[in-house]
Amino acid sequence: MGVVNCTPDSFHAGSRASTCEFAVERALKLVEEGTDILDIGGESTRPGSDGVPVDIERVRVIPVIKALARQVKVKISIDTTKAAIAAEALDVGAVIVNDISAMRDDKDMLEVAQRAERVILMHMLGSSPKTMQADPTYKDCFDEVSRFLQGRLQSFVAAGGREDRVVIDPGIGFGKTLDHNVSLIRRAGELSSIAPVLLGVSRKSMFGKISPDNGPEDRLAGSLAVAAYAAMSGISILRVHDVLETRKVIETLRAVLEAA
Repeated sequence: MGVVNCTPDSFHAGSRASTCEFAVERALKLVEEGTDILDIGGESTRPGSDGVPVDIERVRVIPVIKALARQVKVKISIDTTKAAIAAEALDVGAVIVNDISAMRDDKDMLEVAQRAERVILMHMLGSSPKTMQADPTYKDCFDEVSRFLQGRLQSFVAAGGREDRVVIDPGIGFGKTLDHNVSLIRRAGELSSIAPVLLGVSRKSMFGKISPDNGPEDRLAGSLAVAAYAAMSGISILRVHDVLETRKVIETLRAVLEAA
């Protein structure tokens, strides 16, 4: 899953696309690099970020999805917590809804998302990126994340959704310390007993805590290391900024593991 941030303020400058034309250009480049899914988002969810009004988010993402739907064959995902945005995105060509609130923010999302081919439900501690990193505390992080995701899947099914359309995301960096993050990554494959798992760690701040760096631009090596581990752990989807490099790592790893 290649990331296309139709925002001026996402944490990794290399993923920002502040105009429709730039966003489409970035998306087409990711397709050339071999992405299977394009994840289009119009609201930064970095720690401490503020939300944006629905009208601004609509202007940022709907024209991009409409343009891409005419040009690419890969699947398009809308990264949003707003049911109105998800509904419009599905109308113009998106087939996946990626909701970091796991459909808690907008009560109408449970109904709208039933139209999607796939629904991604993510764990986040607290109610918003603005406050999620304010002293995140768990008794047992893996257990609490696992139970939360199971509960949100059940809520989607109870609302009429199909269980086999759900993908879950442990939410690395969303209300977690470094210890929480690395523990969840190590055990992320176990979550596949609930549903297929998406892992999004690309260029996140945890890598700067493991190995001091100068910001997101220095975190490719760490991102690729986790991508390789995730692939060996049975993770179904990797959400990344660097599609070409990640694909090369996975293809090399596959060649080694399949060698006679």
